[in-house]
Amino acid sequence: MDVPRLSWKEACARRLARHLLASPDPQAGPADAARAMCGAHAQVMSAAEISIAMRTAAATRADVRAAVGTDKSLIKTRGVRGTVHLLPTADLPMWCGALSALPAERFGLTAEQISELVAGAAAVLPNTEMTADELTVALADRVGGWAADPTMEGFQTTWPRWYAAMDVIMFRGAMCFGAGRGRKVTFTSPVGSRPAAGDVALPWLVRQYLHAYGPATPEAFAKWLAASRDWAVSLFDSLGEALRSVLLEGKPAWENADEPLSAGEEPSGVRLLPYFDSYAVGGRPREVLFPGAAATRALAGGQAGNYPVLLVDGVVAGVWHQRRSGRRIAVTVEPLGRLTRGQLADLDEQVQRLGRILEGTPSLTIGTVAVGPHA
Repeated sequence: MDVPRLSWKEACARRLARHLLASPDPQAGPADAARAMCGAHAQVMSAAEISIAMRTAAATRADVRAAVGTDKSLIKTRGVRGTVHLLPTADLPMWCGALSALPAERFGLTAEQISELVAGAAAVLPNTEMTADELTVALADRVGGWAADPTMEGFQTTWPRWYAAMDVIMFRGAMCFGAGRGRKVTFTSPVGSRPAAGDVALPWLVRQYLHAYGPATPEAFAKWLAASRDWAVSLFDSLGEALRSVLLEGKPAWENADEPLSAGEEPSGVRLLPYFDSYAVGGRPREVLFPGAAATRALAGGQAGNYPVLLVDGVVAGVWHQRRSGRRIAVTVEPLGRLTRGQLADLDEQVQRLGRILEGTPSLTIGTVAVGPHA
C-alpha cells in the first residue's frame, strides 16, 4: 500500500482550517476556539483573549472573560509544558488524565509528599479562592509545616516548598487559577475535574494534537509536551492502527487514521496572531513555519511566541504590535515582504476585527516595529 504524500502547503491549509483561522466558524464560541488549538496560552491573559476571539466570528474580549468567570466554559490552569492555559472545562478530565500520566520530575519532593499536597489542595480549596499566601498556610496546617518551608528560589525571593508541586496539583485536578484578587493570583478547585484514566486520556491527547498540528512526528509531540522523545515514540507505537503514516514533504509523519486525507488545498489569507498564539508556538517544523527572515525576526532565541506575528498563507511573514490609548488602538505591522493589494485588504480587515475584539477604535500603520519581544 502506497504511503500518502502531503505537501507543506496542504498540511498548512489543513492546520489553518482546524485552528479556525482559515474561516472562523460562526457557530464557534470561546470554548470551541480553545479546543481547536489544544488550549490557548494564557501567560498574558490579553493575548489569550485575542487568540480565542480571532477564531470566532464575533466574540470580544468580554465574551472570553465571561467564558472564564461567568459561565465557566473555560478554565485557567496549567497545560502543556506547565505553562498557563485556558482549556475547555468540559475537556478538563481528559487533560488532567493525560498530563498527570506524563513522566514528571519531583523537584525534591517524594511521591508521598506530592500525594499529600494534592489531597490537601483538594480538601481546602472547594467553594473558595485563596491567594498563594493563604494557601500556603492552609496546606501547612493540613499536611505539615514542611509544605511552607522556603526552599524554592524564585524571582528575587524564596518560595514555599509546595510550589514545586503546583503543576502536578493542577494536572491531577485538585486546583486551578481563580478570578484573582486585585493584583494577587488566587487558586480554587475546578468543577468536575476528576482525571480520566491515563490509558484513555493519553490517546485522546495524541488525537487532539494530531487533529490540530498533524501530520506530525513523535519528536514534535514530545517538544510540544516537554516530554522525552523515547516516551513519545513508544506512545505513538502503542496506538497502532489508530494512526496513519504519511510522507510530509517526503519525510515520515503521522495523522489520525480516521480523518480524511488532504485533497490539494492551499493555504490563503492574512491573519494577526498575538503573543504565544498556539498556532505559532505548537506548529512544526519551525523552519517552514518561520521561513527565511521570519526565523530571525519573529523568533527569540529560537523560541516562538515572543512576538505577535503576521501570518500570510499560513506561514509567518512579519511581526506586529499594538499600543492602546483610551479607546484608540494604534496597530503597527511590519511585513517581511511586499503585500499584494488583496493581502493589504485582508490585513485591514484583521485590524478592524482586532478593534472589535478589544472594544476600541483601531488604526493601521505599515512600518517597522521598534519594540522588542514581550513589549
